[in-house]
Amino acid sequence: MSRKRITQKEVADRAGVAQATVSLILNGGREKVAVETAERIEAAIQELGYQPNRFAQALRTQRSYVIACIVPDLANPFYPSLVVAVQRVARAAGYEVVTIDTEGVAANERSVVAAAAQGRYDGVVGVFFHLGARDLERLGRLNIPVVRIEVSRKAGGPQPIDDLYIDNIAAAHALASHLIGLGHRRIAMVAAPGGPQPFRLEGYLAAMGSVGADPIVVEAANYTLEAGRDSVRRFLDAPLPPTAIIAANDLMAIGVMQGLAAEGLSVPGDISVAGFDDILASALVTPPLTTVAQFQDRLGARAAAVLVERLSAATGGPGHAEEMPFELVLRGSVGPCRKDD
Repeated sequence: MSRKRITQKEVADRAGVAQATVSLILNGGREKVAVETAERIEAAIQELGYQPNRFAQALRTQRSYVIACIVPDLANPFYPSLVVAVQRVARAAGYEVVTIDTEGVAANERSVVAAAAQGRYDGVVGVFFHLGARDLERLGRLNIPVVRIEVSRKAGGPQPIDDLYIDNIAAAHALASHLIGLGHRRIAMVAAPGGPQPFRLEGYLAAMGSVGADPIVVEAANYTLEAGRDSVRRFLDAPLPPTAIIAANDLMAIGVMQGLAAEGLSVPGDISVAGFDDILASALVTPPLTTVAQFQDRLGARAAAVLVERLSAATGGPGHAEEMPFELVLRGSVGPCRKDD
């Protein structure tokens, strides 16, 4: 025997609200009702196991009620918590989320844009490594909102393309300046192509230039553990090896620490190591990794909220940029420069 479908009226009765209010919540209008009321409705939805009739909604509204969330590498521990936060906010507003790993490949990013233009997704949120605002104008003309999570501030434009960004230049400058404050001058950076590299590199170079220190930059193949390990030999073969190494993300930094240990060097006794992203593993390695927290769960939640606001308004309008916070997380992988170095 088939299970009886729960109706919006039953949800409304359980929550003690009008059915129209339940419909408002399910169609992305959470911000239009009191927080307590929204939470009561969401609790009733969970308790009753209400499932919206997506097919009927799509016919009525000409929407798919699906959002695409794109990331360049789901294997990177930075991204899963961001995706989970996007899902939590989007689902509360009545949208399902399709998560797409683009592998940092431009053609895969274009495929998502093409699918959205064909009506498969009502909006797109996430990280574009290659496509810029000009590539996304097609979606703007179709009134399909996009929220990008960016590595620097982008100029606003006429299309409904919103940006959340971390000031990666300032973050890298702060991290390098912390090492400089500990007496380090031979500070190396291991970077990788794409994504945040140019901005984190710019911040590092500015900090080094402020004290007249020569930069030491090694470009790894990608943002992986293995790439970090492989970079170590190139640093150690230099006439004057660095006393500190900054990696462009935590995976590479942990790889650097492993590579140094394989060479019989201690962290931070021989060489200090720092990273970016504050992934879970950064607090679990020995010694714990000094890094830059970007609060990816907050990023994901805020990005989804901005997208839902666009969808509930059902209007275009120029995009806006919103800066999100970063924070230095100081742990045991960094120490003072020894006087004999």
